[in-house]
Amino acid sequence: MTWKASAKNANAVVVSSKLEYEDAIEFGISKKKIHIIPMGIDVDEYVDSPINHNGYTINILFVGRIARVRRIEILLKAVAKLPTSFHLTLVGGEEKTSSLSKSGYLKELKQLCQTLSINDRVSFVGPVSQDKLFGWYTKGDVFVYPSLYENFGQPILEAAAAGLPIISTPVGVANEIISDNETGFLFNGNDQELANKIAQLTDQKLRKKIGEAAREQVRILFGWEGIIKKYLDLYRSL
Repeated sequence: MTWKASAKNANAVVVSSKLEYEDAIEFGISKKKIHIIPMGIDVDEYVDSPINHNGYTINILFVGRIARVRRIEILLKAVAKLPTSFHLTLVGGEEKTSSLSKSGYLKELKQLCQTLSINDRVSFVGPVSQDKLFGWYTKGDVFVYPSLYENFGQPILEAAAAGLPIISTPVGVANEIISDNETGFLFNGNDQELANKIAQLTDQKLRKKIGEAAREQVRILFGWEGIIKKYLDLYRSL
């Protein structure tokens, strides 16, 4: 109630994505007050491009809290269907995003790996500090994010800044970064569809082309210079 009253009385309300914009309208905030200014990122802090592995194994990366809303089981089922050699790395610790969420998700995912016979091709890294996280992005060929819902989705932004092609559900910042077949792929949450998208990116040249385009998109839309200008323009307009 307090937050809603504050938002309604504010001269301007800043949201970080189109999805948050829609949420704010649903919350009762006037469209005239809402301004989309995303979180910024320093692209040059990230390695210029990920390691382009020359082998036949495609390295698939997921970064984020291991929570049911992320639907990692879809990713596990998808990679089990790949016709090519792969290794999947999951970076992040288990965390409940709601008091109503059932615990034991990580254990269920590991059991699913056994059922799918992919134990030896999936690594659960656990939580990693931000300064060490950068290095994990360089070890991937493709970044996959099958989440059901995100306000923003910082890992998507970071992976694109690191030059990784992105395959994601249409959540949070993915809607701003991903143009199909140009900077990555959007998918609807179906594991077979995801497997097909990953299979397309087994082509190293295509991965490099899409990854570089994703990185440039992030530089244009989320570089700090442009973000700061948007905030200054907003303050001066009030």
